This record gives sequence, C-alpha cells and structure tokens, in this order.
Amino acid sequence: MEQDVESPATIRQPKLPKQACEDLPKQLLAQMERAKRIQRYVQKDGKCNVHHGNVRETYRYLTDIFTTLVDLKWRFNLFIFVLVYTVTWLFFGFMWWLIAYLRGDLDHLSDNKWTPCVNNLNSFVSAFLFSIETETTIGYGYRVITDQCPEGILLLLIQSVLGSIVNAFMVGCMFVKISQPKKRAETLVFSTNAVISMRDGRLCLMFRVGDLRNSHIVEASIRAKLIKSKQTKEGEFIPLNQTDMNVGYNTGDDRLFLVSPLIICHEINQNSPFWDISQAHLAREDLEVVVILEGMVEATGMTCQARSSYIGSEIKWGYRFTPVLTLEDGFYEVDYNSFHDIYETNTPACSAKELADMTNRSRLPLTWSLASKLSQQGLPESEQEGQETKTRLENQGKSQQTERNGDIANVESESKV
Repeated sequence: MEQDVESPATIRQPKLPKQACEDLPKQLLAQMERAKRIQRYVQKDGKCNVHHGNVRETYRYLTDIFTTLVDLKWRFNLFIFVLVYTVTWLFFGFMWWLIAYLRGDLDHLSDNKWTPCVNNLNSFVSAFLFSIETETTIGYGYRVITDQCPEGILLLLIQSVLGSIVNAFMVGCMFVKISQPKKRAETLVFSTNAVISMRDGRLCLMFRVGDLRNSHIVEASIRAKLIKSKQTKEGEFIPLNQTDMNVGYNTGDDRLFLVSPLIICHEINQNSPFWDISQAHLAREDLEVVVILEGMVEATGMTCQARSSYIGSEIKWGYRFTPVLTLEDGFYEVDYNSFHDIYETNTPACSAKELADMTNRSRLPLTWSLASKLSQQGLPESEQEGQETKTRLENQGKSQQTERNGDIANVESESKV
C-alpha cells in the first residue's frame, strides 16, 4: 500500500486507432453482458448474495431473541416495539378492570362510603389509562391505588417488575440497533475496479480504499479472498472455494493508517492464486476477489466492517490508479473526484510465472547457457568423431595404467613371500 501523492509529471492517455475506437463499444457491451451472467458472491455494496433456505431448526432464532430482534429490518423492529408495549398495557389494564369488577367497585361508583381498589376507576378505558400511568411512572394523581386492596398491591408489584424488564429489553434492543456501525461502513469506499500492473519489478494486483469521514477508523485492517470453484485431485468439486490473498499480513502492511486513500497491493508470487493467470486467461476466468476492511469506530468504539468485490471483468490488466493526494499550503488535499480513475501503463500480458521464467533465463551465467545450447543443438559430425576418438584414447590409457598397477602389486606380493 502507498499514499497517492500526485506527481508533477503529466499523464497522457494513449491515442487509440480509429478501428479500436469503433470496436470499443462492442467490447464494453460484451463485458457488461458477461458481468451480468456472473453470479456475485458479495455485491459491490458489501451485501452477501447468499440466502439460507430449508432451515428446519427455526427455534434456534428464538433462543437468541435479542440478536434476532436486532437483525430485523427497521419496520419490523418498530412494529414489535409498539406491539410489546401495547399488549403489556392492555393486559395489565384488563387485570385492573377485572379486580375492580370482582370486588364490586364498578357497582358502587356513586357510593362515597365505599373504598375501591383504585380511586376513579370506572371503566375499562380508565383501567387502561391507569395501567399506562403505572408502567411508565407518569403519575397524574387522579387515579391512585388504595391500601384496602391487597390483590391490587400484588398486581402493582408484578407490573412494576415486568414493566422494568420490558423497558430494559426493548430500549436496549433499540439502542443497539441505532448504534450499529453498519452506516459507518457507507463512508468507507472501495475503487470501482482493481488493476494489475508492475510495481518494483513484480506483477501486482491493486485496489484502492478510502475513508470519507474526518473521524478515523482505529486499528483498521484489510483482507482479501479469492472466490473460485475448484476440483481436487481426488475429483471432489468444491463450489465457491475461498483462498487467502496476501495483502501484507506477513509484513504488517495489512494494518492501515487510513487517513487518506491507500492503494492495497497483492504481490503475485508463487503463493498467489494469480500465479498462472495471464491477461488472456483472466478474461475467461469466472472468479471473484472479495476485500474486507474492518476496524473500530473512533466515536463509539464498536467494530465496523466494510466489504466489496471485484469480478474478472472489473480487474483491469495494465492499468494504475490516478493520484488523488496533492500538497497544498500547509495541508494535504484529497480529490475524491479522481478516486476511481485509472490510466493505462506498459505491462506484460503474460502470467507472473512466465515472467519469472523469462527473468531467470536472462540472468543465467554465460558458460551455463553456452553449454546448454551446445547440448541442445548438438556438435558437428567432425567434432563428434574427434570427441569420440579422444574419449577412446583416454579409456585405453586408463586401462593400461590399471594393468601396470596390478602387475606392480603382484610383484610386491611375491617378493614378500
């Protein structure tokens, strides 16, 4: 990754031939049609394109009812919020009306000597209002419970405790849903396209990330995964296999200081899943690169995660990102109008493996390369005959030397005897 500091050099776009300009719309249409056919695993906005079906153990959602309510959409969450309070107030309102009905308070409304359970409770509506006042602790002072009603005192205790539990549960659920950092991820942006080009003599896959807010993401880290189906050597088919892509976790470059837009770099080496992929091969591949940026929101301390993906048609071979950071009078300025812009650069169309092989061959010693060429091309017939004669003479000399050594050894053994 690196800071995009704009260089003073002017970047000139290459001029395309007339025929290429005419064929360009056709190529774009073909790419768009191919992109529509590819089923994404993760959408560009970070939503996972996976639906869970035939889940028979639905009771597991009820065992974690708090998370279930938090994960619901806002319209369902608000509906349940209003429904829980309304049902609670109606239930306890009915219980207050039932106590008044069983005690005969409704039959002695005009009797001043009668001591009711709740003063001024004369109908179900007034009982419902008293239930709301009790649970919300409003206390207007018009309807009050008397000390001559033990069943009313017991019901008051039960409603107070249950009302506190309902308030804690529902208010806590709403607070967690409001403070969820999902919306914070809306201000974390990824470049529309990823690019493949040379960097420091190596072929690299790069994409850009940025943060639109002035409040920073703390402990930000980046990950990337290649989503591609594969078949093992044993014949097992693995759909949507996930392969890690090194974006600097062995060097610490995956830990981001995301103050200005950064270019995340994945070096295509022997451990990279793009090692054998060339420019022509990339156009035919059905693959998807999923990138995940996560960190803590500085304002709340909650963990935030932003996701995006790049399919094969969105990975541009032979391009680089346009710089967006310029030095002004006393500060750096980021131009987000150029955040997604790329420009073409000279990049070999072969794969990283082929590029490494060509580089290794160019670095071979001269003597080794000459010997290999001679061995591959073969010697002339006259040179081959001379070489065979020389080899035959050397073998005869070695055999005569061996015989002389054997004779000397025999003579020495006889003299000793």
